[in-house]
Amino acid sequence: MHILLQPGRMQRMEALKLSCVALVMFLACPASSMDVLVPQQINALNGTKIKIPCSFTSCYKLDPSKFAMNWTYQETSNSTEEMFMTYKNKVLPLKSNRFGDRVVFTGNLEKNDLSITILDVQLTDEGIYNCYVRNPPDRILGHGVIQFFVLTELPPPRDSTIAVAIGASVGGILALLILSMVVVKCIRRHKNQELISDEQKMEEEGKVDGEGGTEEATKQP
Repeated sequence: MHILLQPGRMQRMEALKLSCVALVMFLACPASSMDVLVPQQINALNGTKIKIPCSFTSCYKLDPSKFAMNWTYQETSNSTEEMFMTYKNKVLPLKSNRFGDRVVFTGNLEKNDLSITILDVQLTDEGIYNCYVRNPPDRILGHGVIQFFVLTELPPPRDSTIAVAIGASVGGILALLILSMVVVKCIRRHKNQELISDEQKMEEEGKVDGEGGTEEATKQP
């Protein structure tokens, strides 16, 4: 049996369906669904190149016509932010007296990767880097903060004396355990061999005694 619906009722049914779909989407992917993933701190050696990673997660696929991204720099948390890279339908490095052409985009928008790379790191590059992301229909602005330090020399290697001492102690204990097991095994094997030898001697003596008794019995008239 087919039920015919009036046009107005059909429109109300379609509107109800769309409302249900929107509600499901809202519950599955709320407005605060975006997360920006960045390291809290990065160290780089002066004169080298370094990648500053930034990525984001979202329930919504990136739409190039609506997506927005900004990279900014601050000397300190109280300083004014200086924008040096943005996205307007494409990645656009901005002219900067600080960086010149030393900052390049090395991310992948298809993978939500917004990373940048600084070439020929300078001491003046040290500071705070902000990665801003907007990915409609997410209604919030994602924000990642990275503290960037420039080193003039590599830090000294960590003192491994304690680790070596612990490793040597553990190795010594294992060696003693293995040696003890070998000694115990050898002692057990030696005892087993002695027992076997004693049993063989007893059997041989028993044979000799039996043969001697037989000979004496044959000598009697």
